[in-house]
Amino acid sequence: MNTTINGIQRGYLHQNFRLFHIKDQISREFEYHYHNFNKIIIFLSGNVTYIVEGKAYFLKPWDILLVNNHDVHKPIIDSGSVYERIIIWIQPALLKEAENENRKDDISFCFQKASERSFNLVRLEPELQNHMHYLIGELENSLQSEDFGAELLSNSLFTEFMVYLNRIFLGSTYKETKKNLQYDKQIEEVLKYINLNLAEDLSIATLSAKFFMNKYYFMHKFKKETGYTIHQYILQKRLLYADSLIQRGDPVIKSGLTSGFSDYSAFLRAYKKMFHRTPSK
Repeated sequence: MNTTINGIQRGYLHQNFRLFHIKDQISREFEYHYHNFNKIIIFLSGNVTYIVEGKAYFLKPWDILLVNNHDVHKPIIDSGSVYERIIIWIQPALLKEAENENRKDDISFCFQKASERSFNLVRLEPELQNHMHYLIGELENSLQSEDFGAELLSNSLFTEFMVYLNRIFLGSTYKETKKNLQYDKQIEEVLKYINLNLAEDLSIATLSAKFFMNKYYFMHKFKKETGYTIHQYILQKRLLYADSLIQRGDPVIKSGLTSGFSDYSAFLRAYKKMFHRTPSK
């Protein structure tokens, strides 16, 4: 676990993907955190509210949450109920590798659409729940097997699962209900603007003027809805974006500038504090 400037990075993924089936009854308050991998949460039972980028989702059995890498999120769990869920961690690179040459079968589509819509919840119709239950069961069994070809079969079943999930998105065969969702519309617009304009002036004065809010009220409201101060949120998002650019091979100085850092020494200090390594490493 890495303690960052303003959030927590939880978990490290060294494989292409991992599946966890967890059933417990815990009394613990989670902090806001993020991952460097994509995450799928299939909620099975309990009383859980999941907050993703300022939106609170009140989950029902067989709801699916798509959490993009670098999305800030946390669960709020009622310890009086048994909490059962299936969690799948996925390397972002794996999703890209699965594309065909013509990019017609991009299985990262579901994550892209969740990000574009600022809506992470997939609520399945009953008949879709049944097939999802079957696919997940087959994948779990294969991952636990030591039979010949188990790894090969597991990879195939994972691909089948992702194809099915994306077909649900493409066919709009799920319930895009917002009845079990709570969020502040104004803060949603602020978050969208920040994430699309990281290289621009994102000072509190500029943002509060753009969204017609008193800056002190704005600061209080942002902290209440996201768990972060405005400065913390913007700094973390800029650093995460810079890191993704560096990981793909962009020059360090260019990555800092593209992410909104005009002072290289300030960028270097913040980067080392958050990631515990220099950009060159």
